[in-house]
Amino acid sequence: MHGSKNVIHAQLRRYRELRKLTQDQVAAKLQVMGVNIDQQALSRIEHNQRMVTDYEFACLCQVLQVSERDLLADFYNPAES
Repeated sequence: MHGSKNVIHAQLRRYRELRKLTQDQVAAKLQVMGVNIDQQALSRIEHNQRMVTDYEFACLCQVLQVSERDLLADFYNPAES
């Protein structure tokens, strides 16, 4: 993926903003689910500077109330991103 750390960074930010959630709020919801991510780590994910584990990915989908395919939209449709 041309040096990318993750393929969800743009969609993650898009859905977070659509849900009117701050990075702090998403991080807090993830921590309640047992995912050790703070606001800085979430920022690094959104800026494509940090990888995302499968467990983090699944929990992000739940927090943002989106499907896995929604967050992977740029992977499945790279021309549209």
